[in-house]
Amino acid sequence: MTITRINSNSRLSGAVVFQNLVFLSGQVPGEGRDVRTQTEEVLARIDALLAEAGSDKDHLPNATIYLNNIQEGFAPMNEVWSAWLSPGQAPTRTTLQAQLARPDVLVEISVIAVRRT
Repeated sequence: MTITRINSNSRLSGAVVFQNLVFLSGQVPGEGRDVRTQTEEVLARIDALLAEAGSDKDHLPNATIYLNNIQEGFAPMNEVWSAWLSPGQAPTRTTLQAQLARPDVLVEISVIAVRRT
């Protein structure tokens, strides 16, 4: 059984493909200053990694969303998230508050996907 690693460095891989499953590392934004913009940036990164791995947002069974401040960030993140999803394709999801790796990171999203067949 082969494990394929995408965008790897010495600490982590952006994505790992094992059989028909695609596991993405938590994706963080680049330069966005608010939760809405950061969520858009993160979802664009997810789209790119999933495409490289042979999947897409319509093949997500699971997502985990981390917010640095759930009271302030939940509504704007959720608006962007809901607009990004295709109708009828919502995955299971957990959203929680966490101290993220850098103070300027307001949202981080990790997903598991199934490869398109």
